[in-house]
Amino acid sequence: MAERILIVDDDLETLRLVGLALQRQGYDILAANTGAQAVESAMAELPDLILLDIMMPDVDGYEVTRRLRAEPTTASIPILIFSAKGQVDDKVTGYEAGADDYLTKPTHPAELAAHIKVLLSRTGRTRPTSPLGERGQVAAFISAKGGTGVSTLALNTGMLLAQRNRAKVIAVELHPGQGNWGLELGYNKPENLNRLLHMNPGDITQPAVENELVIHSSGLRLLLSSSKPADINDIQAMTQLEGVINQLSLLAGLVILDIGVNFFPGIDKVLALSNEAVLVVEPNPITVMRTKTLIEDLYNRGFGKSRLMTIVLINRVRSDVQLSWTQVQEALGQPISQVISPVPELAYQAALRTTPMVLLQPSGLTTQQIGKVADLIEQHIRK
Repeated sequence: MAERILIVDDDLETLRLVGLALQRQGYDILAANTGAQAVESAMAELPDLILLDIMMPDVDGYEVTRRLRAEPTTASIPILIFSAKGQVDDKVTGYEAGADDYLTKPTHPAELAAHIKVLLSRTGRTRPTSPLGERGQVAAFISAKGGTGVSTLALNTGMLLAQRNRAKVIAVELHPGQGNWGLELGYNKPENLNRLLHMNPGDITQPAVENELVIHSSGLRLLLSSSKPADINDIQAMTQLEGVINQLSLLAGLVILDIGVNFFPGIDKVLALSNEAVLVVEPNPITVMRTKTLIEDLYNRGFGKSRLMTIVLINRVRSDVQLSWTQVQEALGQPISQVISPVPELAYQAALRTTPMVLLQPSGLTTQQIGKVADLIEQHIRK
């Protein structure tokens, strides 16, 4: 996809000529002729670079720069000020406002193109959203019974995918009032999802959602839930939750939903927004029976047909006191894509050090096994 440049100038002839010149260089061009339009267009379209004039009738270029730098979704967009104001004080004011580069009009088109090319390569910016008009994939991690390791698998899979840096990944903990990720990762007062669920539906915008994301050192962006029991009823705010998931799918190539047990008000609406189900089962006879019923329900919703379904078997105790993976697969009547071995010592150390297992032992067997789940999801995204 061609890189998009937003040109902002109140002179329509400048917009036309500069736009044509940059189009010949292979760029997609957006245009705005007022400061207010520039801010609105930048926040809506998230261009790869902004070419910005200073002198405009409503909001000048300095103020436009300050406003864009103050918004999380536009803070990293490279800004090249292109103005007839060429005094040293003008340039200093531009840089202080947050501009990345400053060129004085008039300049040769080749010089302008060179500055743009260097600035784009220097910043190495990746768009925080999916390509225009596209939504990211939504993968729902789900189980028929609690305590099977769904949250751990979802979190660690997201960590690996984010580290690979092949797609922007956001992981969402859909457990308001029962959140664990914040505690496991050492975050203080993780109530980000809850705050969004308390908002008016119309206020749940991309900037509002992005403002609540926590960025882990692995590169994974997280939407964390409160661990306060009194907050458990927040999950009933389904209109808000739908809005959050919709906005997240525009902010990332992949959104991982840690659903856990397949029962809460509005589960139908959450699954309707999901492209794929990652179904977690443990080799326990009762869990297997409940999982078979869940598979039938998911199949009726299109998973395993028009939508993907991946089954992961997590062993939590030694193999001689539980069903084998072949027995589980036969009982479910569905292929098991990956088996995770029991690692109670590693899980304990991960909790003790507030470090996910795949980061604690990056070359260990568990990381390799979870890595295969990540591989499957990546393959599905590419399709």
